[in-house]
Amino acid sequence: MRLDKFVSSAAELSRRDAGRAVGRGRVSVGGEVIRDTSYQVGEDADVTLDGKKLTFSRFVYILLYKPAGFITATEDARPGERVVIDLLPDGIRRRGVFPVGRLDRDTTGLLIITDDGKSAHRALSPKSHVAKSYRFGCEPPLTEEMKDALCRGVDIGERDGRGNVLLTAPARVEGDVITITEGKFHQIKRMFHAVGSEITSLCRVSFAGIELDGTLAPGEWRYLLPEEIRLFTGGA
Repeated sequence: MRLDKFVSSAAELSRRDAGRAVGRGRVSVGGEVIRDTSYQVGEDADVTLDGKKLTFSRFVYILLYKPAGFITATEDARPGERVVIDLLPDGIRRRGVFPVGRLDRDTTGLLIITDDGKSAHRALSPKSHVAKSYRFGCEPPLTEEMKDALCRGVDIGERDGRGNVLLTAPARVEGDVITITEGKFHQIKRMFHAVGSEITSLCRVSFAGIELDGTLAPGEWRYLLPEEIRLFTGGA
């Protein structure tokens, strides 16, 4: 690939700023200063910027603690709306990253953001049965009968092509955490409504085996760790 593209991606710079850095002699390849922005390098090339080694990554994987009040989208839905992508630096946003799935405006918690479309599709595919866990508050509190119904599957208004009722897939309820393997629109709120309760708060604490980082505050983010990337990509 072109040297300016490598630097742009690895250093989270705009392509123009990366080109300027190369042209000004701030970039070296294998210890040699290269000023040609079109110079070809491999993904594992020994490239430094101002003496600091750069590491190229084909994809970027972000764990964001989504705060309440943000839309899970890449651009404003309406004037004045705040979207989760706004919480990331410009260098990452320029890569064309997007949120994996959706969390409602008032739902908080773990949100994966990436530019790896293949892995995102796999994680969201109904065939993958990816587990998603949420800490909830509800009113009235769940009774044992309500929990049993959620664990068996409930009618949230879904029908097949013949009009037959489609129950939700069995959930798991442990204390104030519910785990589901589907991702229907407002699913958990609809499930609780179906058993006679209403959600008052919802925070996603786990997705595909990746846990919400307790050191992050709402609105903060970090890169996924290698093991977390393997969980998200399925080891691809």
